Amino acid sequence: MTIEQKQIQIIHEEKDFVIINKPAGLITHSDGRKKEAVDSVAAQILKLYPETASVGEQNDKFERYGIVHRLDLETSGVMIIARNQKFYTYIKEQFKNHEIDKEYRAIVYGHFKSSKGCIQDPIGRSQSDFRKYVCGRFARGELREAVTYYEVLKEFEKKGDKYSYVSVKPKTGRTHQIRVHMKHINHGIVADSLYMPKHKTLGLKRQALHAYKITFKNMKNKEVSFEAPLSTDMLDLITQIC
Repeated sequence: MTIEQKQIQIIHEEKDFVIINKPAGLITHSDGRKKEAVDSVAAQILKLYPETASVGEQNDKFERYGIVHRLDLETSGVMIIARNQKFYTYIKEQFKNHEIDKEYRAIVYGHFKSSKGCIQDPIGRSQSDFRKYVCGRFARGELREAVTYYEVLKEFEKKGDKYSYVSVKPKTGRTHQIRVHMKHINHGIVADSLYMPKHKTLGLKRQALHAYKITFKNMKNKEVSFEAPLSTDMLDLITQIC
């Protein structure tokens, strides 16, 4: 592995699953669009846990190697990896039934009128950009239910501009859900080059979004929680400004 490639961090491991901290800039698994070999979470997991080679969906054209959910390329944070097919099926059912609790941390633009809130606007694909998703009348195709809770942890200003550090808990798992919902209420993610391209980045080289905590039931039906320490770039920014 070259210096330029990002390395996953193992947070916890046991016979059924592994919990990792994914760095920003590392793709979860190959999307099949690139001809050349691509470093990914899936590729690294296979090297560390060869048994995951047979774990996943039947007839899946992508090699996921035990990956049951994904994070966007530039989002860092906690992920669950299944080490056997039995746990894979078990945890996928929890995701399907919205029984997994996920908490993200984000730095967003602006200050909020209320310290807590819930966004329930459905999400669909953008009419103008195939890469993006939107809420409401600017969406095309099927609109899918999306629910996101948020809570403001800190507010700060830099050179006259207002920002907030927030905890975000999505109850559904739509593509780009947090990024779309936060922009929808005029509090887009700082340094999100796709959804907020003309805004100040505060020196960040990727969107300020981190999957902080995940809670689920293990094979003994016991609720367990795992946290991924906030990434250095976000932590440094919060420490400097707050």
